[in-house]
Amino acid sequence: MNDAVSISRATSLSRAGSRRSTVSRSQSLVRKNIQPHDLRPSDILIERFTAWKIIVKQLIAYFEGIADIENNVAREMTKLGAVIQVPFRSGNQFLGEGGLQDIFYGIRDKTRAIADQHANLGRTVDGSIVQHLQKLRVEIKAHIKNIQNDTGKLATAVAKERELSAKLIGDLGTNISILKNTPLNVTARTDPYVANQAVARQLVKQVHTENALQKSLLLTQASSAMFEASLIQALQSAWATFAEWRTRMDNSIRELWGALERDMSALPPDREWIAFAAREDHLVDPETPLRNPEHITYPSKEDPSVIPVHTGLLERKKRYTRTYREAYYVLTPAGFLHEYASSDPALADKPQFSLFLPLCTLGPPSAPSAKSHKFHIEERKDGTGSTHTGSLRGLRNTLTGKAGGSGRAWAFRARSHDDMMEWWNDIRMLCARYLVASEQMERSGPVAAAVRAAGYTSEDEGGGETEEEGSSVEEEQDEEDDAVYEEARDQPEDEAGPPEYSHAQGLEYGAPGYPADKKVGASQEGATVSRKPSKRQQEKAPEGRPPHVAAVDGEDAAATSGAENL
Repeated sequence: MNDAVSISRATSLSRAGSRRSTVSRSQSLVRKNIQPHDLRPSDILIERFTAWKIIVKQLIAYFEGIADIENNVAREMTKLGAVIQVPFRSGNQFLGEGGLQDIFYGIRDKTRAIADQHANLGRTVDGSIVQHLQKLRVEIKAHIKNIQNDTGKLATAVAKERELSAKLIGDLGTNISILKNTPLNVTARTDPYVANQAVARQLVKQVHTENALQKSLLLTQASSAMFEASLIQALQSAWATFAEWRTRMDNSIRELWGALERDMSALPPDREWIAFAAREDHLVDPETPLRNPEHITYPSKEDPSVIPVHTGLLERKKRYTRTYREAYYVLTPAGFLHEYASSDPALADKPQFSLFLPLCTLGPPSAPSAKSHKFHIEERKDGTGSTHTGSLRGLRNTLTGKAGGSGRAWAFRARSHDDMMEWWNDIRMLCARYLVASEQMERSGPVAAAVRAAGYTSEDEGGGETEEEGSSVEEEQDEEDDAVYEEARDQPEDEAGPPEYSHAQGLEYGAPGYPADKKVGASQEGATVSRKPSKRQQEKAPEGRPPHVAAVDGEDAAATSGAENL
């Protein structure tokens, strides 16, 4: 029981500390004079109606906000109605009556009516509901003051009686102690019996005072219950008034919007246009045919220089990734090979890559038996021929870094050999020069047969002679790096000189036009000897000219003769 009392006292003290700003000074004095639990009912009532005062104040602010909103809506709707300018200022574009202009008259007038409805609701809320709630808040303050006044005097009396009771009980204990210790010093006023009678009378008086305080608290509770019920009814009445006016406004506005909707839907969609078409004589005839882009004609449209020589898909080898990327290529009569991202001119209006073929050299096409069908285009030595940075490695001389190598080179691959040859033949007609692959030399004779038959028995020699796949000479070379090209000039056959090779640039030539062997260092001082021309030199020699035999020193001649003997 004592624990419960202590807990209730602690709770009352904590609540009193948290709400000290909401209680009056008299309430604080009452708390100092008596114990907190004796006035706990009155404190609770005061706290409750203080909370009522707060929520009524919040509701007042809420309805004041609604009134402001309605007034603002009314002002904005009035401005919105002024946006509609009728009659129309567009001349005779629309009908004067029975058309769209009548609809806009209704929009302007009904928008103003809607603004009036919102303004009426704002005035009602501000002048009726808010004023009623403010009066209710004043009544709550008066009720809190009555509770403080009714319980304050009784609480002070109870505090005084308790103090007097505590004093008399203390005197009774002192008198009993004097009697026990010094009986001869006891007087009539300090007689424990007399002191006990005084304590009994005082406690009875204290109890009566406390009972009066309790009755007062019970009456305050009953009156507070009735007052709170009246508060609820007042709030209900205020909200019912707001709902009634709100419903009236909503119904009126709904009717106005419905009338606008009916007027707008009743207008035939083609009434204005029919009247407009009947008045105007400059409208386009619906039977006029549309223009066809395919029938567009303009000067130089059919000029041969604008008609492509060849179009189609090719794959170009990229420089760094060494992979092929397919694109749409156009070969023009001006000598350009343009690369487009798409064959649709609407998607790719500018070329991504261009080569000026009159300043380039066309490499030979791959053989029909090759795995990939490709050819190369190489720049001239001066670096011209490309209007875009090259993305492929050069030919063999460019890669190996030999002197006299040409510029950049690009590799192109087609889907089939026939497609590649069509491209190659068309490009050949526009290039400065083109190359064709030299014919492979057939090796025959007892030495070649012995080499091919090495490791076989005599029964297998026949098969070894016919098998040609193992010959390293006839294997397919690796792309363009191992190919040897022969230049085919655009000159008559009788004026064509000896074939030139890109790897032979920068060398000295002999009398027949072939490179002469050149030794450096001490080998130039040795004796020179002549040797018999080889079979390849005999085959490569031009018709009507003797094969060229280079002079070599003694050591090289000995080495050469030894190799031939082997």
